[in-house]
Amino acid sequence: MARGRAAYEYTEAEDKSMRLGFLLIAAGLLSLLGLGCCWLRPALQERGGGGAANCTVLLVRQLGERFACTFSCGAACRGTARYPCLQVLVRTSRSAAPALLHEDERQLRTNPKCSYIPPCARDDQENSENVTYKQKYWKEKVGSQPFTCYFNDHLSQENVFTSHRETAKGRNKPMVSQP
Repeated sequence: MARGRAAYEYTEAEDKSMRLGFLLIAAGLLSLLGLGCCWLRPALQERGGGGAANCTVLLVRQLGERFACTFSCGAACRGTARYPCLQVLVRTSRSAAPALLHEDERQLRTNPKCSYIPPCARDDQENSENVTYKQKYWKEKVGSQPFTCYFNDHLSQENVFTSHRETAKGRNKPMVSQP
C-alpha cells in the first residue's frame, strides 16, 4: 500500500516571506536588465565600434593652408602661431577608397583636415620644420610598407587612426612607432 504524501500548508508568515523573496528576486533581475541596457550596452558598442586593418601610404602632402595653434611659454606668456597642414592618405585592407590618416580621434576632432598637428611652438618656422620632419617620416621611413591602422564604424569611413583608444584603461596605445 502506497501512502500518499501529506500536503504541507504554509503558515501566513511563511507565505508572506516566500512572496517577499520572489519579489526581491524579480526586482534584482529587472535591475540587472536595466543595468545591462543603460551601462553595459553603450560600453560594448564603443569598444566593438571599430577594428584593425592593414594600411599602405598612398600620398603624403602639405596643403597650402595653414592653421592656428596656441602656445604657452610661461604663466603670463601665451600666443598663437601657425602650422602647415600635412595630409597622409592611405589605402586600407577594408576598402579601396583612400582614407585620411589621423593620430587618434581627439586629433580628428581638433583638425579633421590634417593628419598631424605639431606641438605648437612660438615660431611658425619651427612648426613648419616639425611638419616637414613628419612628412619625411611618412614618405621615407614608412613609405609603401604596410602597417596596422584602426577605424571606427561610428565615424566616417574616410578616416583611419594610427592609435587605438583602449576603453578599459583610457589611454592611447601607439601602433606605429613614430619619432
